[in-house]
Amino acid sequence: MPAETRVAGRLGNLYGLMAEFETPEELLSAAEAAREEGFRNMDAYSPMPVEGLAEAVGFHKTTVQKIILAAGFLGACGGFTLCWWMTVVAYPHNVAGRPLNSWPAYVPITFETMVLVACLTAIVSMLALNGLPEPYHPVFNVAEFERASRDRFFLCIESSDPRFDRESTWEFLEGMRPMGVMEVEN
Repeated sequence: MPAETRVAGRLGNLYGLMAEFETPEELLSAAEAAREEGFRNMDAYSPMPVEGLAEAVGFHKTTVQKIILAAGFLGACGGFTLCWWMTVVAYPHNVAGRPLNSWPAYVPITFETMVLVACLTAIVSMLALNGLPEPYHPVFNVAEFERASRDRFFLCIESSDPRFDRESTWEFLEGMRPMGVMEVEN
């Protein structure tokens, strides 16, 4: 039996290995190289958006847009139905001989309910699908990670990756010539 035992898909208490880079270009290059090397469970941390980084770490499309579209459609249907129900069923009132179902008057309410429901759904679905709020993450245990929101760029290869081996992954990250490589403890 190996000295390190696998616990819940991770090596012992190790979450992964993290490399620190000085420029976004170095981070992007390292992420692309890691992807080509076969690593799939990795994440990159940057104080600003880096063009192409999401694709380099294997980010996939989310369903947030489809959820928002469906919620907007349901909000519009709900607003229109509410206006129709109030003027035709609940409180029919003949004003100057107009028909009870005078739909042009419903357009502002229909639009506003569509926007309201879509916006609220966007916030809730984005937070839920991103797993937020996440008050704790193992990368917070690395002292150098404090600069991730200011001026440093990090690539973390997780120990849950099928290709992960502590020594070979460490050597791979060292080969990218980072400022440093650190272990990330759980």
